[in-house]
Amino acid sequence: MEGRAVATTMRYSWRALKARFAEMEAETITIADCRAHIAERRAAGIKDGTIHTELGHLRMVVKWAEKHRQISKAPHIERPAKPEPKEAFLTRQEASWLLEAAGAPHVRLAIQLLVGTGARSTAALELTWDRVDFAKGLIHLRNPLDKGRRKGRAVVPMNESLSEALRVAKQGALCPFVIEWAGNRVRSIKRSLKRAGEAVGRPDVSPHMLRHSAAVWLAEDGHSMDEIAQFLGHGDSRITARVYARFSPTYLRKLAASLDLESPARRPIVAAGENR
Repeated sequence: MEGRAVATTMRYSWRALKARFAEMEAETITIADCRAHIAERRAAGIKDGTIHTELGHLRMVVKWAEKHRQISKAPHIERPAKPEPKEAFLTRQEASWLLEAAGAPHVRLAIQLLVGTGARSTAALELTWDRVDFAKGLIHLRNPLDKGRRKGRAVVPMNESLSEALRVAKQGALCPFVIEWAGNRVRSIKRSLKRAGEAVGRPDVSPHMLRHSAAVWLAEDGHSMDEIAQFLGHGDSRITARVYARFSPTYLRKLAASLDLESPARRPIVAAGENR
């Protein structure tokens, strides 16, 4: 479908979908069926974002079947609206506290890597040492051997502190993966990150929040949306602007200034002898 990452997620989606849809002919699926699934999942406490993904995967399957002429027409798969991106982010001070609270070295390194590159969690945890170019100061987040379609993974420069942390970690490396524990690849840091977050009063912290925070800071520092999009691996800078432009210190400032009635430049010129 869309690479191994999506295929893995689809296995979980199918667990939620199969009870209702497994025995149905694809072309007989109706909007009522979709709405019944939505209502049932909501009643079970499942968020709309998850339901949107589940039904999105069902839509991918029926569209694939139509394209390959296994069915004559793919049915319309109704989904709940996609939730807006999560707003929460860390301040730089909170991120520093989080780093101090992270006990295990691999968790500290993961935090530095996620913040310093703005990488998605999967990309950071899949990073191998052969893609860390100390000579040029670059990190290649995309694995050239992975032919699956992935959300954008950029080539990003290392800042000074991240470069130093990686050099130290490389000296004691026991496996090809940058983020490791006792010689084994680490597949998730969510629990360790949550413990560190609870210690500093941010129990809501997550790997994605670190990426989001990095992007907010870049916008706050006045970098262009095009540059931020490249750094984050976004294929379209309009996506970046929609989420992050408002954090820029110049965001819509010129437009607001144009509407300032008290600005001398905006006051009407009054002709001599004219009554105001």
